[in-house]
Amino acid sequence: MSERIVIAGASGFIGRYLAQHYREAGADVVLVGRDGPDVRWDDAAGLREAVTGAAAVINLAGKSVNCRYNDANRAEIFRSRLVTTRAVREAIATSDAPPPVWFNASTATIYRHAEDRPMTEATGELGTGFSVEVAKAWERELFEGDLPGTRRVALRMAIVLGDGSALGPLVALARFGLGGPQVDGRWFVTAARRNAGTFHEFRARGGRQRFSWVHIADVLGAIEFLRAHPELDGTVNVSSPHPTDNRMLMATLRRLLGVRVGLPAYRWMLELGSVAIRTETELVLKSRWVVPERLLDAGYEFAYPDLEPALRDILAGRRLLHASAAR
Repeated sequence: MSERIVIAGASGFIGRYLAQHYREAGADVVLVGRDGPDVRWDDAAGLREAVTGAAAVINLAGKSVNCRYNDANRAEIFRSRLVTTRAVREAIATSDAPPPVWFNASTATIYRHAEDRPMTEATGELGTGFSVEVAKAWERELFEGDLPGTRRVALRMAIVLGDGSALGPLVALARFGLGGPQVDGRWFVTAARRNAGTFHEFRARGGRQRFSWVHIADVLGAIEFLRAHPELDGTVNVSSPHPTDNRMLMATLRRLLGVRVGLPAYRWMLELGSVAIRTETELVLKSRWVVPERLLDAGYEFAYPDLEPALRDILAGRRLLHASAAR
């Protein structure tokens, strides 16, 4: 009899990737979402039935943070994470055959802006501001209460690279000659944005903000490794052991695409552009320096520890790799 894997919030590119893998491996994959297709969030009995006897539950649900942080979007970013995580927890708590492990998405953004040293699970310092408060609340909801039969793991994922990821817009910029670094600078702040914790303070200079990332294959690899290691629970950084910085990221991308010129984008350009495309500059200007200490100490071997092979694999899969760069 095939094992059952429950994936909640599977409409994004990570969820689709995981669902395809487990189906191809012969698992019975149950998808949970607002409209199903197998179980809806408002169907508590159906969700309890889905998790009962499941080999693993993976919850990725939550509104994308790639939006403007206005009042309505901030409220929905919180609500979409907390309500769905609570629903999974309640389903597991009332199950008579709970799953042995529950993986819940979290984010490496929970750590502070770091230019001085890497953030690990043991020594990392949590940050402040809206995005950090979302991550803290998300993890509190995951670990609330007692689930004696189920191990809980918060996947503190760095920026995931894959087909459909944040890499797409960067590829487009590079191909139009705008693939230089995203350079921080001073910008005016309103009282409302400061009070909401959504204003990015100027710190890193010259596009040297750290960029922590992980190939989507290693998201799956880390989940499977953690399934096989029941001694590991709690928070786990899911990120490449070799983070880079924004300047090197863009230079590597240009080289692989065969684009020689890459004009930089300065803070004022990013602020105006973020309003136009309905996003926030924090997503590219915060320095995220995260290292997966627990995975490395436990013996996980990354399929893509280095940036260039990871980008090469993704771009080749999308048939975007420049012929001369591929040789």
